[in-house]
Amino acid sequence: MTEEYEVTFIDRDERNAKFLVRGVTPAFANGIRRAMVADVPTLSVDTVRVIENSSVMFDEQIALRLGLIPLTTPDDYEPDDIVTLAIDVEGPDTAYSGDLVSSDDQVQPADENVPIIDLKEDQRLELEADAKLGRGKDHAKHQGGVAVGYRHLQRVNVVGEKGEYEDDDPEILRGVIEEDGELVRTEEFDNDLSQRYPGKEVEIEDVPNAFVFDVETDGSMSVEDLILDAVGSLRGRADELEEAVQL
Repeated sequence: MTEEYEVTFIDRDERNAKFLVRGVTPAFANGIRRAMVADVPTLSVDTVRVIENSSVMFDEQIALRLGLIPLTTPDDYEPDDIVTLAIDVEGPDTAYSGDLVSSDDQVQPADENVPIIDLKEDQRLELEADAKLGRGKDHAKHQGGVAVGYRHLQRVNVVGEKGEYEDDDPEILRGVIEEDGELVRTEEFDNDLSQRYPGKEVEIEDVPNAFVFDVETDGSMSVEDLILDAVGSLRGRADELEEAVQL
């Protein structure tokens, strides 16, 4: 594959993005997807020290829930770096992710309203937890990309008029289509081509080497950082392979 590829963002905010990549092979598109899911490191709770847990839930269950809380991950953290989070909540109350106090202001729960445990009268949860860097290929709790997928960009061509007595049956198509060089989201016409082209006969074809990605992060990093880190991971592995082959 050459480096002559083109990226166009269709939608983008802090955690979600829809973008088109032209000039890449299906193998490379799948490589980007896999890298976003498995190769980009994120922080997650790794060990827990329970000081008091008089709730109805076992320590191990509490630890599992803590491990699944996404934590914001600074880009300057190294594999051996550890950040400690502490929580001390007494019932009657609900312990939330926002109650976690971090030893590093850069590392915080990505969402403050994730419930950990509902504490009744005279119940208390007090503990410390160490978070470490890890990758999705090692454990699912480190998957910064929680919903990553792609599909071919499709082109719709009008080939003629429908017969006088032919009905406009629904023709469902999801994603993004290319129309006269313009990108159109199928949501704009309820994913039904018969609404976009009433009374028309249409043909649908895949645009070669053009793929539309839908990406959502868990909040541990921005969607831009996830994409760039994933591509950087692929580039790093390619450089390693090139170096090894030349030895």
